[in-house]
Amino acid sequence: MNFTLNNNRSSIFTQNSGYRLKSTEERMERVQKKQSQIDFFEGKKAELKNMQCNTLDEIAQKLALFNNYNDQIDAVKKQFNYEQMMHCTDEAKELGEKIAKAAEELEPKTAEERREELAKEALGIEDEGILDEMLEDLPEDALEDTLDKMLTDKEIIQEKLDEELPEIVEQEKLTEMFLDRQYVPFDIKA
Repeated sequence: MNFTLNNNRSSIFTQNSGYRLKSTEERMERVQKKQSQIDFFEGKKAELKNMQCNTLDEIAQKLALFNNYNDQIDAVKKQFNYEQMMHCTDEAKELGEKIAKAAEELEPKTAEERREELAKEALGIEDEGILDEMLEDLPEDALEDTLDKMLTDKEIIQEKLDEELPEIVEQEKLTEMFLDRQYVPFDIKA
């Protein structure tokens, strides 16, 4: 039984981290499977060294076994390379889905959504909480008047929007930079 030890920082991070992509775990399993198969055939090749041959037929048989083991090793490597290509596409798809989800969350809000949030923030309204229940008990006229006042007070809204605009632009730039850094070209020939 052979054991390999990776002593680089990325392997330590991926081994100790709870954050692993499914495709990365599958890749690690494929690497271990490939290595165990190669080790098996390398062991068989090493056993051929101890094999005694007295006739030409025995030598030919030994040579045929040696070539067969080399062919088997090449086949295992080709299969791994094919699976690795599929892994790259799966991983790219999985990362793309995560980036798309993150991009949706960072997407700038419309002016109407920001107004609603400002009104809710000013009133102290939270999504589905005790305040919602308390507001249900209040008369609707009082709520409507307060909301109308908040929505029509253009100076306050304009000031808050002017304060938020640079943050939104900065957030969009950061999102774009993040998405640009996530694209990593790879060479299939390597």
